Amino acid sequence: MSEGWNSRKRAWRSRCGLTLFAALVALGQARAAGNTPDSAPDPDQSRAEYEQVSKEITLSSERLAKLAADVATVKKDHASISAALIQSAMTEQKLGQDIEDIGAKLEGLKTEEKKLHDSLVARRDVLAEVLGALQRMGLNPPPAILVKPEDALSSVRSAILLGAVVPELRQETDKLLSDLREQTRVTASIEAERARLTAAVTDQTAEKKRLTMLLEAKKKLQADTEAELASEQEHSQQLAAKASSLKDLIASLEADKARKAAGQVQAGEQKSADGDKTASTTEFASLPVPEGNRLTNSAPFSALQGQIALPVIGKIKLRFGADDGNGAMMQGDMVATQSAAIVTAPADGNVLYAGPFRSYGQLLILNAGDGYHVVLAGMSRISVVTGQSVLAGEPVGAMGEARVASTSASQNGNATPELYVEFRKDGKPVDPNPWWADRFSGRT
Repeated sequence: MSEGWNSRKRAWRSRCGLTLFAALVALGQARAAGNTPDSAPDPDQSRAEYEQVSKEITLSSERLAKLAADVATVKKDHASISAALIQSAMTEQKLGQDIEDIGAKLEGLKTEEKKLHDSLVARRDVLAEVLGALQRMGLNPPPAILVKPEDALSSVRSAILLGAVVPELRQETDKLLSDLREQTRVTASIEAERARLTAAVTDQTAEKKRLTMLLEAKKKLQADTEAELASEQEHSQQLAAKASSLKDLIASLEADKARKAAGQVQAGEQKSADGDKTASTTEFASLPVPEGNRLTNSAPFSALQGQIALPVIGKIKLRFGADDGNGAMMQGDMVATQSAAIVTAPADGNVLYAGPFRSYGQLLILNAGDGYHVVLAGMSRISVVTGQSVLAGEPVGAMGEARVASTSASQNGNATPELYVEFRKDGKPVDPNPWWADRFSGRT
């Protein structure tokens, strides 16, 4: 019997030691959590993680050389480079979406971790009592019942007390160990997601570099038409200086475009009237198709409802019709984006205007046909010029870097870049929501 009691005593001491260690760890963590002020989860925290990682990423010389070699293999013609640009932009935006998803998962894990800390902090007093009891038991274990007969009464009293206290201690200890195991799992998950985020940001940085190289290649290819495009760009800037509103700018640009088209028709009719109809027709057919007229088989913009992806990876912050904060209604959607995010054309179209315009900053207007225009504003850089044609998904610009703002903007101090998107039909703004694909429109 003495052996059985000694065995139970050794088991009890061992269990006390393990529980004591667990309690010390948990109480230390709870106190550490309790020393930090309670705060609501920051909705921009996931993007702050991205900003921090992206600043630390540098591409190796080997990877840069491989990118240059890949770009060098692209056939140097307009169609091939445009196709490569669209594919590269799709890859970059897919990586951007992966980063958004990882950021959201990280934020959820951090919220879960905070709840565990809060639970430990809330039970700090109880844990302190358990800790004290375990320490006392470890230093002063209950006596063996048959070793010294004079200790029998003390043993009986200890047994009664232990019978009342141990179940409650065990319940608290089990809950404590469960919380510790869960906290370990969450911490490991956070580290794994951070590793995934770093890998995704590295790939995204490489894809942005590929896009830059492809854009430079396309720019060299367009050298022949550069003088014509530059002239058209200068003319559009002059019209922009005279326009007092976005509506006036689009109307003046369209009117100018119509005058030029009418002038070309008259010139063609004049040549025909001079009796050189056959020669002029042959000459006209031999000319290269102007870039602005290459989009011949694109679907009407009105038929694309529910099929258009956001031109940039991000989340719609303000929607059409909402209060813009200045006492007026939003005439388009405002999208919060990642730093230096690539902006793509939402549909096939011709660049009606590209450049700065009043309070809009860098402004891009695409003529999508069928009386529709797409307006994009808020970019730090535009990579297309007036008169150029673009395909859906082709990169047209890039957003700026996140900048330090006032502390009221967010707790992490990052001011998120924002892209303004406006759809117009026959000169009037229309709600873009029906055009967005389900993932972005909020429909399920």
